[in-house]
Amino acid sequence: MSTLITFLVFCQTLGAGIGVAAAIWSEFTYIRAMRDGTVDSAERAHLNIIAHGLRYGMALLLLASLGLVVASYTQHAALQPALSPTYWTFIAFAFVVIGVSWALSRRRLSFPLGSASLFTAWWFLLYLSFGWLPSLSFGAAIMSYIVMTAIFYAVLYYARRLAKP
Repeated sequence: MSTLITFLVFCQTLGAGIGVAAAIWSEFTYIRAMRDGTVDSAERAHLNIIAHGLRYGMALLLLASLGLVVASYTQHAALQPALSPTYWTFIAFAFVVIGVSWALSRRRLSFPLGSASLFTAWWFLLYLSFGWLPSLSFGAAIMSYIVMTAIFYAVLYYARRLAKP
């Protein structure tokens, strides 16, 4: 059973890695597409391919997380994932990515704020899946996310501003 858990942790981390790679790639592609001031159909098709990468990364991440919860339950583990704040932080960031993606696709959120929050959430998911994020309470993790989103917002705004002619 430990081989299954190792495989599921690998899949969870791979899903987060795919999401981060697609988020970085999408930012570079969007900046390159906006150099001429408009996004044409070929550039939009390329951005749609990246959106599929984000979708598959999130699906892999969530399915592996569900598999880990089921495996933990069937092994009668002493600490169930649903009882740890790290698990709920991970799930909250997954829902942030899903909700912000939905809001961006329906144009209910500005693109600069939405892309910065998605970018930050994907990085938090990657750090959580690797275990690199320090053990924080749920509230502290959310506050860290808000501060990092503001920082990424400023950095991405400046990068887009420099890219325009």
